[in-house]
Amino acid sequence: MSWFKTSVTGEEPERYVEPDSTPRVKDPSIPNRMVVDKAANKPFLAYKAYRQKQEKAHNEWLERQKIRQEKIARGEEVGPEERDPTEPEEVGLKGLLKFFFYLVVFAALAGKLLAGSYTWNYESRLAQLKSYIPTDQTLFSESTLAKFDGSVPGKPIYLAIDGDVYDVTNGKAYQPGGSYHHFAGVDAARAYGTGCFKTHRTHDLRGLTEAELRGVQHWKEFYANHAEYKKVGRVNHPLINPASPIPEHCKPPKVKNDGKDGKAKEKDKSGAKESSMVHEEL
Repeated sequence: MSWFKTSVTGEEPERYVEPDSTPRVKDPSIPNRMVVDKAANKPFLAYKAYRQKQEKAHNEWLERQKIRQEKIARGEEVGPEERDPTEPEEVGLKGLLKFFFYLVVFAALAGKLLAGSYTWNYESRLAQLKSYIPTDQTLFSESTLAKFDGSVPGKPIYLAIDGDVYDVTNGKAYQPGGSYHHFAGVDAARAYGTGCFKTHRTHDLRGLTEAELRGVQHWKEFYANHAEYKKVGRVNHPLINPASPIPEHCKPPKVKNDGKDGKAKEKDKSGAKESSMVHEEL
């Protein structure tokens, strides 16, 4: 409460004097002076000691440089020039790259430890970044895809199946007059499953049986793994109105009213099998 007494009486407070028993060390700034070795003084003392060490190393380096210059003047052989040990090192490009590498590794490990994911559960955002990577894939509209039906000489021939667009220019069957030219310039995914090549030239897969859907998947893999047919993009289809009618099958199965559904299912499977085997020469 010395501050209260000072404010009331106006008297100077008594100065605090360290006891003689307090450990003391030499003051690196003022010769023949001792300072108290307490926690508050340690940073100052350590810095002064560091500066003295640096100054000593620099002076020794200057002396070696002087001796080196004298040898050069006398024509004596000398080694490579020594770098000043007290000169700060520049980070440089290599140092920056190394720093960012360690930073990324640290962030990934921290994410795995704290969030259970190296990317801090940002997979969806990272996936979106892939859309900005340049690619040779093109997004087609249905009208643009129709222009690649082989009607223009010298222009490539494209077809689509379930949205994926492939270049089938090397296939003779897709050329004008070819047996499968009706697939060119359109996404006829439904026809690949049903075998209705004239009436099912549409991407609408509603109402297909499991066997027919397997047929579509078979041909999707066929084009994706073909050695000559290259995927060139995707086709952007307009949304299908759920209330619109499902395309009728070109060969609707005949179901007898005798309660024997097994034969109808067997016929459905055999029809799908025939549709998947129709154009194996593609």
